[in-house]
Amino acid sequence: MKIISVVSLGLAAVLAFSACGDAKEAKGVPLFLSPADYDPSRLLPPPPADNSPENQMELAELHAVQQSRTPADMMRAKHDGETENATIFEETIGSGFTLAKFPATAKLMAEVQHDEKAAVATAKTYFLRSRPWVVDPTLAACSRSDKPKSSYPSGHTTMSFSMAVVLSSLMPAKSQALLARAEDFAHSRIVCEQHWRHDIQAGQAYGTAIGIALLRNPAFRRDYEVAAAELRAAHPAAE
Repeated sequence: MKIISVVSLGLAAVLAFSACGDAKEAKGVPLFLSPADYDPSRLLPPPPADNSPENQMELAELHAVQQSRTPADMMRAKHDGETENATIFEETIGSGFTLAKFPATAKLMAEVQHDEKAAVATAKTYFLRSRPWVVDPTLAACSRSDKPKSSYPSGHTTMSFSMAVVLSSLMPAKSQALLARAEDFAHSRIVCEQHWRHDIQAGQAYGTAIGIALLRNPAFRRDYEVAAAELRAAHPAAE
């Protein structure tokens, strides 16, 4: 059971943001969020312990997925795993939408990603949960390049839901489709056996909380309003 190419101007906006000399960027400190906004001890329950009954149920799910996934499932899941930015929503938004056409929106999504990544790093360090392939080396995971104790919460899932929350606010008519895409993107981490079920559930909750906290932040809202005006002027999906 599932839970629920930037180029040209858009890429330039993201790269300009990422390459800025801001000391906060270099240290991985959020640009907008305060520690209380993403405190993992307050927002997330602890994950199941290795080899606990709950963990064994999660492991059984991964083995079942390994038996049922198709080559097409694997190809799509691997592609999702390698695409850690807002372009995952371009096809969902449709109507020829690309971030390349909307530099203010691309910048806003880069800001969301910066803050959620800082939050996720804090949470992963706090919980230090083992990756599935550490607990069971027989799992055929898409990759084993992640840190062994970095499973909880899922960073990909946190990213997809934090972005989906902000994009849903910008494009209310697309909210259900955006959240469904975030859910599908998260499920790819199960297909790839990079995460346990509880990691995905925690990423959904964490990403949603981060997205909401950003939307409530006055400094973030200033950039949000610029992106909203950009979308209203050029794209019907924002209406």
